[in-house]
Amino acid sequence: MAPTGARRTRADHPALPLLPAEIAETAARCLEAGAALLHLHVRRPDGSHSLEVDDYRPALEAVRRAVGGRMIVQLTTEAVGRYSPAQQMAVVRALHPEAASVALREIAPDEASLAAAAGFFDWMARERVIAQVILYSADEVRRYHELCRRGVIPAGRHWVLFVLGRYQAQQAAEPAELLPFLAEWGGAPAPWAVCAFGRQEAACATLALTLGGHARVGFENNLWLPDGTRAAGNEQLVAGVARAAALLAYPLADADTIRGWFSSGE
Repeated sequence: MAPTGARRTRADHPALPLLPAEIAETAARCLEAGAALLHLHVRRPDGSHSLEVDDYRPALEAVRRAVGGRMIVQLTTEAVGRYSPAQQMAVVRALHPEAASVALREIAPDEASLAAAAGFFDWMARERVIAQVILYSADEVRRYHELCRRGVIPAGRHWVLFVLGRYQAQQAAEPAELLPFLAEWGGAPAPWAVCAFGRQEAACATLALTLGGHARVGFENNLWLPDGTRAAGNEQLVAGVARAAALLAYPLADADTIRGWFSSGE
């Protein structure tokens, strides 16, 4: 569940949770609706995107008070053109979260960046920080496989997120966009999930479930219910996908189930 993102403002939706207390309240509502993981973005006092430790800590504390260990909290390291790979890695090392997401194109953009990226992924594995590698295209899936073969991304305590559609281009996702990702994915052992921009978020999530994956929903990517009305809150988006899973007779994973996926990774 990704309730905030780095770019949206209250002009996009008045219920966008920006303050620590608002994020914590949203986490609690989404937990009850069926979410097991919070993808956490925080903001500076001026409302802009932040990867600063001092901005993260109040939100982390508020969420923990609200949901305890019943949700995994995953820090974002999204750069948004403001943060270098060194800064992205530094905030994860400083906060030592249970989980963190890393865009492959940001943390390892070229050959020269691979030594630092490999050290970071190794540190996350050793320190038992669950890594989620974000992939934006089938080409990036191929590169992910290459970096796994080369040992840059160690096996075990990581999974991946396929991103369908684009925010900056206002490109809404279509469910069929998932298929090229999976064609390149093959039988890779890591768990995978999708997020999808736009009103077909629930359709993309449901397709992912039927094909063996998992789903992330929330205001970061979409503000709309499948019928075209605007969601009142993030919990409505979570509840919609939870209902789809129930119709398919698929159980919802809780936080401990997700932790179990990675418990044997070293």
